[in-house]
Amino acid sequence: MTKAELVDKIYAKAALPSKAKAEEALDAVISCLRDALVAGDTVTFTGFGSFKVNTRAARKGRNPRTREEIDIPESKVVKFTPGKTLKDAIN
Repeated sequence: MTKAELVDKIYAKAALPSKAKAEEALDAVISCLRDALVAGDTVTFTGFGSFKVNTRAARKGRNPRTREEIDIPESKVVKFTPGKTLKDAIN
């Protein structure tokens, strides 16, 4: 699903006055999620799941072309854990 398709569905389900308002609402939600994750918070939607920032440790890797060993630095990644209601709906 693309952002445009999601905006269309939000517009239809929330009965907003225009698709522009639906896009503004989606952008606001994404912005709030981003801000919370940057601050190190966990974002939880009961029944849907939670987003959390994890730290991936530094490790050794290998350049597939030259087979040379390289150092991969530590990085932060966002992890999504689905909630029980979402798991049940999918299965």
